[in-house]
Amino acid sequence: MKKWYAVLGNPIHHSISPKMHEIWFQQNAIDASYIPIFVERDKLKETVESLALLGCSGFNVTVPFKEEVLEYLDELDASAKFAGAVNTVVRSGNKWVGYNTDGLGLLANIPGLTQSTRVLVLGAGGASRGIVAALSQKGINDVTITNRTVEKATSLATDFGAKVVPIEEVTKSFATFDVVIQTTSVGMDSLATPLSHPIWTKEMLAVDIIYSPPETVFLKQARVQGAATMNGLSMLIGQGALAFELWTGIQPDQQEIRTTIFRQEGEQPC
Repeated sequence: MKKWYAVLGNPIHHSISPKMHEIWFQQNAIDASYIPIFVERDKLKETVESLALLGCSGFNVTVPFKEEVLEYLDELDASAKFAGAVNTVVRSGNKWVGYNTDGLGLLANIPGLTQSTRVLVLGAGGASRGIVAALSQKGINDVTITNRTVEKATSLATDFGAKVVPIEEVTKSFATFDVVIQTTSVGMDSLATPLSHPIWTKEMLAVDIIYSPPETVFLKQARVQGAATMNGLSMLIGQGALAFELWTGIQPDQQEIRTTIFRQEGEQPC
């Protein structure tokens, strides 16, 4: 029987995960498909239950469900327990098992990370949890979190020994950070940016986990001021490759998929 996989989210129209996984299935001669599923905010439980009944072999989870989905799974891998968020789910027997490949998928693609790297994380949602957890696992402890809701930032920081700075004050110490990781959905469908007038330096790296558009206002501001930039495509491919391996036992070709996606989308990397 042909296996099938899915990605759950709201919004979901922007996702290129289906294209990426379909290419990997073809390259590895796997008879399987991967579909995007738009999920209403109050219908996640019913959707997960339906996937089991319909024989789904696994699925990815994107915004805004990475934390909520935990309560509808049967087991959690150590990565998901540590992060408190899930982005990859595997069907194992009659159980849903949750994993988190977000953080490791991103960090594997950030050059020059060391235990002394000073990191600022914008946002405190499910994606942020996976990234902060991965930073902690790698021994990168000089991590600061800022978020519009200070309580969420404080909760996340407490879990991983990070610091918190109110978003209104973050620009004061902005230039002291080596890497700034933007984890919110701000900028995905608008010209908005999570920070007003940050001062970038050429020694800094700006990372936005958004990949569509390929250059958000956040990244453009950084690039214009001379900072290095990286959009979310590297994280998408990195976490997707880890998910693909969990589902199939095969490590897919990440470099070829990067070239293929850029060619098909007509985009250039930031």
